[in-house]
Amino acid sequence: MSTLPIYPWRCAPDGLATYRQLRAMGLRPGGQEPVGQIERPRRRGRPPLTGLLYRVDLAVPVRPMTPGRWRAIEAALAARRTCPDCGEIRDYCIPISLGACNDCTNPAAFAA
Repeated sequence: MSTLPIYPWRCAPDGLATYRQLRAMGLRPGGQEPVGQIERPRRRGRPPLTGLLYRVDLAVPVRPMTPGRWRAIEAALAARRTCPDCGEIRDYCIPISLGACNDCTNPAAFAA
């Protein structure tokens, strides 16, 4: 059982990057295993935050968005804006906590 080396915050060696840093460079891990971890300290007795590190030289370019993927994303966002009670498409995402649009949740507040 091998453990990954842990580097302090902002002290990772050159050539290693987190997933978010790879995405900012237009790359993705591409199936490679992480080679290290970075540890960010936190205050008030909370456990430190850790992030996995990947080799930049083994990373591959991000796959381009296809028209089918764009359609799927647009459909998913439209579903989040559609009220299940009245069926209207709103300009905002329906809050999960309410389960319906503002008009259906509290009709007296919006009747004026």
